[in-house]
Amino acid sequence: MEILSELLKSLKVSGSVYFCDHLISPWQKDYQGTNAAAFHLVRDGLCWATIGDRVEQLFPGDLIFIGAGINHQLASQSPHQARGESSDSSLLLCGNCDFATDTLTPLKDIFPDTTIVRAQELQQHPWLKSTFEQLSAEYMAQSPGSEIIVDKLTEVVLVELIRINFGRREQNGFLKALQDKRISAALNLLHQSPEKAWTIELLASEIGMSRAAFAKRFTDLIGEPMFAYLSQLRMEKAKELLKNTQLPVDEIALKVGYDSERSFAKTFGKYLGDTPKQYRKNSANNDD
Repeated sequence: MEILSELLKSLKVSGSVYFCDHLISPWQKDYQGTNAAAFHLVRDGLCWATIGDRVEQLFPGDLIFIGAGINHQLASQSPHQARGESSDSSLLLCGNCDFATDTLTPLKDIFPDTTIVRAQELQQHPWLKSTFEQLSAEYMAQSPGSEIIVDKLTEVVLVELIRINFGRREQNGFLKALQDKRISAALNLLHQSPEKAWTIELLASEIGMSRAAFAKRFTDLIGEPMFAYLSQLRMEKAKELLKNTQLPVDEIALKVGYDSERSFAKTFGKYLGDTPKQYRKNSANNDD
């Protein structure tokens, strides 16, 4: 799964915990107008989550991940007001997360609008469970340096949640592609040498498929044609070279598979909205 490691590096996750406390029933917390995704872990007690028309009861140890911009509500009682469905108190750990806005990796779309990891599943990942416990302890302690530790641990948690999705039956096409022997082999070749003058015929022959069968299967699983995926892969590599090296733009163009700076700049602008030189300048300013 070398591809997964590479994509996780480019994902550039950021996140933090903003709430960890006991809540005494009756209570209700509304989350609206946020551009970041949210996650809530029920450390103790019970609660109800309402996301649009969907209502879920959460038990001790359950984790819910909600996509960016989705309004939702947590409460001690069901919105249907059924009796006996509220707990005396609940201990919640709440945080948010975001991905770099210019990330082109398909992993940023891996999560559905709402993902629930039940306590039984979380128990199968003891390292992740202990990380959540440390997150809670660090946040509540508010010791010197706690904020930095909490932010870094949150980023690790989010990457681990992506990895958990690999073991689930309901997966998006990209995860299925990584588990498909031939399409995974094709992805490996693209990631190893994105600068190569790939054609559908050449890549299909490398993995032992016909051109038509490969083109269809790649598009069905990945969700876009091979050339579109390759272009994004090249732009992701170009971004890193622009940020982290002083190589001239024309040399970077060659390193990511473009014979001319003009064609490279045109493709870069299509995906990133800036010229390569402007992107480098903006990245330098953001680092200051």
